[in-house]
Amino acid sequence: MAQAAHAAQAQDQGRKKSNVVENMKMKSGFEGHETELGQAFSIVLKQLGSHAGYAHELNDPLVKAHLMAIQFAKVNGTIADYVAYDVEMMAPINARMKNVIDKTGEREVALVGLFDRTACHYALALDSGGTGNTRTWTSPFKTVLDAAQGIGQFAGLTEEYIHENWTKPRLIGYAKAMGVTIRVSDLDENRRITCELVED
Repeated sequence: MAQAAHAAQAQDQGRKKSNVVENMKMKSGFEGHETELGQAFSIVLKQLGSHAGYAHELNDPLVKAHLMAIQFAKVNGTIADYVAYDVEMMAPINARMKNVIDKTGEREVALVGLFDRTACHYALALDSGGTGNTRTWTSPFKTVLDAAQGIGQFAGLTEEYIHENWTKPRLIGYAKAMGVTIRVSDLDENRRITCELVED
């Protein structure tokens, strides 16, 4: 009995020592994910090092995918249907955010859901930021639009069209599904966009 108690005590002390040692170590937070991290850095360096045609940016793949889909919808007169479909597809995520808002009363959760924790946004709008009831970012489409239109792609598509017919209605649709109201600004002279929570 005494031996068992002694063994348990020694094991407990070993765990405490192990925890102290582990807590003292400097960690990156990526332990066990070194291969994935290396691949990610490699992709980033490839993208930023690509100057074929124009200086590529980190968000180029997302920008081009958005532009292709938006242009297709524009040409076929279905942009409103595309927005409605997108909002419908996001319904499960937006319902989850609405549930958090309803439980906590924290309306800013809607902006966190739309911008802060959503890679689909912050990987597209690289300078997105803000806190409280406001978020701001620069419309991300100009660099690719300018380069692509120079070789005949995305004819007639403008950032203004994208903003008014895609960005604004989609964000407003998401917010409505979360049970909140937002105001999305026009593009300013620097192509900046502001989104803010407003009282219902």
